[in-house]
Amino acid sequence: MAKKKLDKEAESTPSSPSKIVAVCKNETVHFVIGLMLVIFSVYLLLAFSSFFFTGAADQSIIDSGSSADLAAVNNQVKNYAGSRGAQLASYLINDCFGVSSFFILVFLAVAGLKLMRVRVVRLWKWFIGCTLLLIWFSVFFGFAFMDHYQDSFIYLGGMHGYNVSRWLISQVGVPGVWMVLLITAVCFFIYISARTVIWLRKLFALSFLKREKKGKEEIIPEGEGDQEFTTSQPQEVEFNLKRTYKQTPPPAPVMDIQAEEPVKEFPVNQPEPEDSPLSDESEGVTMVFEPTVSNPVPAVQEESLEEAEPGFEVESAASEEEYQGPELEPYNPTKDLENYRFPTIDLMKHFENDDPTIDMDEQNANKDRIINTLRSFGIEISTIKATVGPTVTLYEITPEQGVRISKIRGLEDDIALSLSADGIRIIAPIPGKGTIGIEVPNKNPKIVSGQSVIGSKKFQESKYDLPIVLGKTITNEVFMFDLCKMPHVLVAGATGQGKSVGLNAIITSLLYKKHPAELKFVLVDPKKVEFSIYSVIENHFLAKLPDGGEPIITDVTKVVQTLNSVCVEMDTRYDLLKMAHVRNIREYNEKFINRRLNPEKGHKFMPYIVVVIDEFGDLIMTAGKEVELPIARIAQLARAVGIHMIIATQRPTTNIITGTIKANFPARIAFRVSAMMDSRTILDRPGANRLIGKGDMLFLQGADPVRVQCAFIDTPEVEEITKFIARQQSYPTPFFLPEYVSEDSNSEVGDIDMGRLDPLFEDAARLVVIHQQGSTSLIQRKFAIGYNRAGRIMDQLEKAGIVGPTQGSKARDVLCIDDNDLEMRLNNLQ
Repeated sequence: MAKKKLDKEAESTPSSPSKIVAVCKNETVHFVIGLMLVIFSVYLLLAFSSFFFTGAADQSIIDSGSSADLAAVNNQVKNYAGSRGAQLASYLINDCFGVSSFFILVFLAVAGLKLMRVRVVRLWKWFIGCTLLLIWFSVFFGFAFMDHYQDSFIYLGGMHGYNVSRWLISQVGVPGVWMVLLITAVCFFIYISARTVIWLRKLFALSFLKREKKGKEEIIPEGEGDQEFTTSQPQEVEFNLKRTYKQTPPPAPVMDIQAEEPVKEFPVNQPEPEDSPLSDESEGVTMVFEPTVSNPVPAVQEESLEEAEPGFEVESAASEEEYQGPELEPYNPTKDLENYRFPTIDLMKHFENDDPTIDMDEQNANKDRIINTLRSFGIEISTIKATVGPTVTLYEITPEQGVRISKIRGLEDDIALSLSADGIRIIAPIPGKGTIGIEVPNKNPKIVSGQSVIGSKKFQESKYDLPIVLGKTITNEVFMFDLCKMPHVLVAGATGQGKSVGLNAIITSLLYKKHPAELKFVLVDPKKVEFSIYSVIENHFLAKLPDGGEPIITDVTKVVQTLNSVCVEMDTRYDLLKMAHVRNIREYNEKFINRRLNPEKGHKFMPYIVVVIDEFGDLIMTAGKEVELPIARIAQLARAVGIHMIIATQRPTTNIITGTIKANFPARIAFRVSAMMDSRTILDRPGANRLIGKGDMLFLQGADPVRVQCAFIDTPEVEEITKFIARQQSYPTPFFLPEYVSEDSNSEVGDIDMGRLDPLFEDAARLVVIHQQGSTSLIQRKFAIGYNRAGRIMDQLEKAGIVGPTQGSKARDVLCIDDNDLEMRLNNLQ
């Protein structure tokens, strides 16, 4: 019995090695050790840095002093890390590797962070890299400063670098040492990044071309050099804007206007910004604050911390869609057009006097009229304040206690009559303030130029995914928003009130900020003249059907087909998002750029697609439900896959802007309309009928509209911008949308002559069988042929029994199982 009891105790008590293993695997122990390493690296950093300033004074003490002397309290060591820090610094820097010993600190800090579970990948690569840099810089400094070792207290290369460089000189000579250092540096950069070889090839090719050009130099007319394609990034464009043109204008001036007896005071307070999204004003500079949206990357699980016999490890299983090949550098979607230069601000017209000016006579006269009109109806006010904008002045009044707001709101027409002004608008009360606003047009309005808003700091430094700048608010702030957050916009207004200029501002904003690889436009223009200036950038930025038609869609039947094709693209993108286990295009593209998605599974980089429809009312009249249904589908679902829609109409009636359209277009832009009912149709409230026209608009997203003066971007300016883009290298074709076949259109394949097969018939058949996907667009892409020829090949494949009939927007079924089945069918045809 006693023996059994001892055996049970021995089994229940873990052995000493298992205890040690459990302690070593404990996460808390890892964290403590990592923290100690990080603290020790900081201590060494302090010792090394202090050694450069106190090493000369401490050298004699460290060299001649005994251990007891250094351990004493009054050791006279001046190093900030004490005597032990001075010893470590002297040993590692002078006796070992010189100033390259700092790489030891780097590795210690990285190793500590790795133990603390901070995301540090491939610790062994850090070890190899720091070791190579430690040795290389030690030898380099030892060789370069060999003659200064006796003249200084610090040996930049250390004794290691000094001795190794002396040995190398004795073996290969001074030129040989330089060659060895150069070759090892190049090899190290190749080890870090494989693109080093590509960069070196470009460098040698560039130098060769320069030498060849010197022998064939010709006189180039002035100005033609700008047409050459040079590597340029958006940051250079921003730098030129900041250097050449002014930043965001200062806030709108706020004036003091002295009221008569009933008005006790007229404070001079800086106007707070209107409901402009995410903006702030600090010392006259407009800043943009965008909420940070982090896409957490799942960390790889390491060894399980549970104590178990035998050892148990848990590894994260990679998704089937994730790329499993060799590790490569991140994918660059702009590589095909890496020399693309963004448009410069000097392509736009510059207006000299576009800042608002204060006419005190006008302001005092308006103030007196407002006070007298309100007093004549028995309304007294305590304060009045004016904020002068580019086209409208906002008068903020504070009524006396007991005055009903509805009474002031009902005097809109009377105030307009007394001021002899059109477009008076009363905001009662102003959101977020205890005042009532009266917007009065200026007698001498200023033009808000496109250059002033595109070149503003707020726009140039914005981090929005699809930034759009519209113009300036009443407080003279640049007004911009992110189309991805809208996500669709409805634009309405009477003829000649600024809709086309507003659409130009929207498109131009995106052209200035997005690369052709990141953005595509689908432009629908029933009037056939508004968007024709954008046809020259067809291969850069436009998307269309693969039938070789016009880049700007003007035919109503093509509009319906194109919108349904966009719906097919939307469904395809949702399928890819489902396969990638992500929720939106931003997460998907991030995964694809980091090469965590396999292109062989059909994954690809997705550009944003912006559908712009001008004169939507004409489409509704001619096509009706055929247009409204795909628009409703896109508006309801396409936000997550990066497809956004902007539609404009000059007839904002209920039969044009239906309830389905309004429900799915939360962002509204209203230019001036003729009737209050039209304003209610657009904004669900009056106000658009009180605008003054010429770009004066109300932007609504949420509770209260914001009054904005749209930036004036004229047609010649847009032409200059599109020509600048068109002169650069482009893609060979536009962005082709997928084919769409309506459900009621049955393909007639009975009359196809199988005796005259297309030369690519057999290759296309093998392609379809290999991919098990009967898609006309697949045949187009693989064989670089047109849509019509690919469609004929698909009909022949159906007649041959290789693919099934059409299934609407879905791909055809492939009836051949494998190559043997295909060969048998091809032999039967012969």
